[in-house]
Formats: sequence, structure tokens, C-alpha cells
Amino acid sequence: MSPIFRLIVGRFVAIFLLLVSGWFWYSGTFSVSVADLPRGPLAIFISSVSVSVIFLLLFALRFPEKWQLRLQFLGDAILITWLVSLTGGISSPYVTLYIVLIGVTSMFLRPLETLLTAVGCTFFFTLMAMVFRYGLIEGGDLQQSFSKSVQIISFNVVAFFAVGLLSSRLADRRLSGEKLKETVRSLANLRALHERIVESIRSGLIITDLDGTIYTANAAASEMIGQNIEGLAGKSITHLFGSVTDQIRLADKIDANENPPRFETDLRTPDGFAVRVGYSVSQLRSEDNEPTGYIFSFQDLTEIRSMEESIRRKDRLAAVGRVGAGLAHEIRNPLGAMRGAIQLLESKTDPGTVQADLMGIILRESDRLNSIITNFLNYAKPKVGDFVEIDVNEAIRDTVVLLKHGPDVKPLHVFELDLPTEPIFLSADETQLKQVFWNLSRNALQAMPSGGTLLIGVERLPFDKVRIRFADNGSGMPPEQVEKLFEPFSKSTSGGTGLGLSIVYQIVRDHNGAINVRSTEGEGTTITLELPVERKPLDDRSETTSESRSGETRLSDFLNVSSGRK
Repeated sequence: MSPIFRLIVGRFVAIFLLLVSGWFWYSGTFSVSVADLPRGPLAIFISSVSVSVIFLLLFALRFPEKWQLRLQFLGDAILITWLVSLTGGISSPYVTLYIVLIGVTSMFLRPLETLLTAVGCTFFFTLMAMVFRYGLIEGGDLQQSFSKSVQIISFNVVAFFAVGLLSSRLADRRLSGEKLKETVRSLANLRALHERIVESIRSGLIITDLDGTIYTANAAASEMIGQNIEGLAGKSITHLFGSVTDQIRLADKIDANENPPRFETDLRTPDGFAVRVGYSVSQLRSEDNEPTGYIFSFQDLTEIRSMEESIRRKDRLAAVGRVGAGLAHEIRNPLGAMRGAIQLLESKTDPGTVQADLMGIILRESDRLNSIITNFLNYAKPKVGDFVEIDVNEAIRDTVVLLKHGPDVKPLHVFELDLPTEPIFLSADETQLKQVFWNLSRNALQAMPSGGTLLIGVERLPFDKVRIRFADNGSGMPPEQVEKLFEPFSKSTSGGTGLGLSIVYQIVRDHNGAINVRSTEGEGTTITLELPVERKPLDDRSETTSESRSGETRLSDFLNVSSGRK
């Protein structure tokens, strides 16, 4: 409610109370007619109501607030003086209204204006007393002696100034309280703004004290580290970044206007993974320019390193593909002639002889060589997929049925399917997708030569994506092998050509998907595919992901992160 409106309403209430009390004062009872009330006070009460209505109209017309307040208090002082003069002069019981007016001004005006109100009340009261004392206007209490009148006037003037001083202090406290509230509100808004700015920064920010104990962190830091802010508070920064003694010592020497140097390290997550980050350390200073802590600002370099490695790998593969595709066609021609000649010789050789056995070896190896060339050509020049809507669950069941009847399955191999009850459809090439499932499942089985469990799970993700997981408890892989897992002719645990996972990589990329590899040597491997439900034109930035978890083993810089994953 506006202070102007509150003052007007308060005046109406005061007028009503004064009218009732005056009515009782002059009649001694409430059962009296209006005619029994003196005409003077009644006229003043009516005038007061009229003045309040005028001020209410000015309030509705948006008259300047500060001038409205001053005019209202000036009008009140004049009306009180008029009322006092008609009800006994300096002996009037309504003299107390001056004190009430001075006290009320402290709730609306400044301290100096409150004191000026006390001075104004003193002036009006003294002027009224002198006018009536010297008979300039008829009325007033002339029975008082001069000394008695001086005592009454002096007492009231002292009371006016005392109340004025106290009211000015009260006004000062009120203004201080209002300024304090405004300051608190501004600080709260500023703090909220700073928090919004800090939370909107995509770089991780961690604030520590001088001992390196984490005080707070922003949402980006919590997301990169994989812990909530409450879980980070109170921990040492070395728990995340390792030893930072040299970096802190360097930050202490750098001037506030200089840019802090950048460092790189592997940031450890609660799951044991290492994320490559670039970070800087800056001093946090108080208003007195005293150091109070440190700010660690860091960015995830995983995707950058991934893109760099991806570019290098694509350049290598492009060169190998151009040369290899030409060589493959050239090798196939003499290979076919050699195979034909050996078959002819074999037909003229007695079975069971050493010559027949050697020819059989040549034929088998020529078939294997032809298979390698075929796989390489499929990798170098993959066919365009025939994308249709397929049920992922059904494709996995078909693949498992074929696997169970294959030579790679041992009696101790166990298949576990974690598939949802309802079908999950996505746009894909069914043949290529089954080839991916087949290659990943065979690799998992061959990593468990003595038996084990292969878990295949499917789940729907937000943003129209599907996650397919292949987890085994086999021999696992070291980080060095995971780095080159999708490169052609890389070291293979199955003893194959090393093109199977390269073709898997190619198919997943053509489907705008991402592949994530987590392996712990001696514990097993988990390969996760993330495929979009609807296939869109291939984004050149889409890549696959290779990650390694191996206790304290350092995660390689080779981490290909799909641009579609956050």
C-alpha cells in the first residue's frame, strides 16, 4: 500500500475517533444529538474530511508523492491549531495532537523534515497563544496568568522538541532500515545474477580455500566430475587434480592483471575414469586484496583430443584405403589364377600324399587371403544401407539364435538378454545392424574361451535414442589396445584379420550412432551402442567413443566423442 494512501486512511480513522471522543467529552454520554456538539469542532472535523478527500483526489491524479506528504502534514498542523484555538487555547486537550503529528511524520519524512515539523508545530502553537493572549482575536483562555501561560507554553514547546528529536532518530532508523533492506535486496539480486552467470558457464569452476579444500563448484564442474556439489564440498582439490603445489605456487606469483598459465591433467571420476582436462589456477582475493582461496577453471579436452585423433586417423585410413583398394583388385587377379592352377594340380595328385596336403593348405590360405581382401573392400567402400524400420529386440534374438549354433559357443557360455517387453523400433539397415551384433557377440565369446556370461541389454534413452549394451566377463583389454580397437588390421584378441570392429565402427557411424568401449584387463569389456531412432543425414562430426577403465592406468588421449552425446 502506498504511504500516501495509508496516511489518508489513517487521517480518516483519527477524525472518526476524535469526533466520537469529542462527542462524549462535551455531552458525557453517547446518546446525544449532533446539535449538542459545539459548532466549531464539528466544522473542523468536516473540514478535515474535506481536506482528506482532496488529498485522495490528488493521490488518484498522481500528484508528486513527496509534495503530497508535505502538504498533508502542513494542512494537519493548521487544522490542529484551529481546533486548539476553538477548544480552550493553550489549555485545550487537543494540544496533544501536535505531538501525535510530530510522531507520525517520522514514519513518512526524513529526520530533518521531522525536526522542521516540530519547529512548525511550535511556531503555530506559540503564535496562537500570543494572538489570543494579546486579544488580537477573541476567544481562548484569558483566565490564565501570564506566568502560568508562559509555563504551559514552555512545557509544550519542550515536549514538541523532545518528541521531534526522538522522532528524527526514529526516522533515521527507519531510513537506515529501508536502506538496509534495499541493500540486502540488491545483494540478493546480485548474488542471484552471479550464480546464474556462474552456472551458465560451460567451463568447470571449483573454488577452494588457501589449504586447497573445496568450498563450492558450479554445475559444469559437477557434470564433468560426475559428483554433485554437496559431494565435492570439503574434499581436497588433490583428490581430483592430483598434486597442484607447483601450480598454486605459480598462481601466487602471478599479478592479478596477467593471464594464468594453462595446465593439463587427467581428472579422476568416481567410476575410476580419467577425463583429460585443461585448467588454470587463479587467486581469489577479498575486498582488502588479501588472498582467501583459489579458483580452478577447467575445460573438458576429451572431444578436442578426440577430434584431433579422428582427423589423423581419417587421413591415415584415407591413404591406406586409396592404396589398398587398388592393390586388392590387383592381388585378386593373380590369386584367382594361382587358385585355379592349384585346383588343377590337386585333381591330378593322389589323395593323402604330402603334395595333396600342401595343395590343400595353399587353397585354404588363398581362401583366407580372399576373405581378407573382401572384408577390406567392404570396409574401404561400404555399400549404401537400405534403411527400414526394424525391431531391435527381434534382431538381437535372431543373432543370439545363430550364435548358439555356432562353433564359438562352449557349454559354459551363458547368454543373458535384458530386453524390454515392448518392441523398440529404429530406422536402420537390418543386415548391417545384425552384422554389428554378430561381430560384437563373437568377439565377446572369443574373449571368454573358458566360458562366461554375455549380457545383451536394450533400453530407450531420452531425445529419441536407443542404447544397446554388450557386456562380458572375459579377459578384457589394456588401454593401448582399446586406443586402436577400431583401426583396420589392429591387434585382435580373436586372432582374426582386425577388420571386424573397423567395419562395426563404419556401420555405427553411417547410422549416426556412437560406440563406447569400457574395458578392464582381467575383468571384462562392455561395449555400448547409442543409435538414433530416426536416421538423419550423416554429420561429419559424428564419431565413436573409445574409453578405457584400468584402475590407475592413464586413459589415452584417444577418446572419440559423438557430437550427438552430451
